[in-house]
Amino acid sequence: MTVTEMWLIFAAAVAVVLLFSLACHKKFSVREIAIIGLMAALSYVAYLFRVPFMGTGSSFHLGNTFTALTALLLDGVSGGLAGAIGLSIADIVAGDPGYAVTTFILKFIIGLVCGAVAHKVLHLHDRDPKTMSKARYLGIVGASAFSGLLVNVFTDPFLGYFRNRFIFGLDPDITTVFAKVASGVTLVNSIFSCVCCVVLFLAIYPALKKAHLLPSQKKENV
Repeated sequence: MTVTEMWLIFAAAVAVVLLFSLACHKKFSVREIAIIGLMAALSYVAYLFRVPFMGTGSSFHLGNTFTALTALLLDGVSGGLAGAIGLSIADIVAGDPGYAVTTFILKFIIGLVCGAVAHKVLHLHDRDPKTMSKARYLGIVGASAFSGLLVNVFTDPFLGYFRNRFIFGLDPDITTVFAKVASGVTLVNSIFSCVCCVVLFLAIYPALKKAHLLPSQKKENV
């Protein structure tokens, strides 16, 4: 597949995700946009310190930390956009538009899942750590963060297989090996990203909430 075709596919993926985001989220406040931009930048910076794994296209990094963190602080759509924007830009800067296609989709999925579990299932923002055990509250935060990261352990090698096979045109056997490697690397990334996300959330959420720096949580989180 030519570079031009890769760019066209990337543009189509971005358009679909943005239309979905606007349909679900309705509108973004200035504060939300600022937080999404900050988290996207932090995702990008975290990815710069990645450790490539044996030329397979996979790497160890903590970029997904801020995707999950944004979803926990705001909502799933915002988290997904933060990760998708920051980490796909990292791929583009590295000259990999083919990787940017799957990155944009994968990070958006992480955010959506984390947001759905945190706000729809576990109602994270309604929990008061002062009225419940620390272990239970920690478990709720951890489950919220790890939900999307765990899904990524399966979606990353799955979409990666099709990317390597049909966008990059790699041999089926090599593509299968890369998918297996990606699964293991993604699991390690997910565990460390989850730990970092939980630590950061516990550290900054109370302060941000007390200072009224987070958007109102009265609206429905997506």
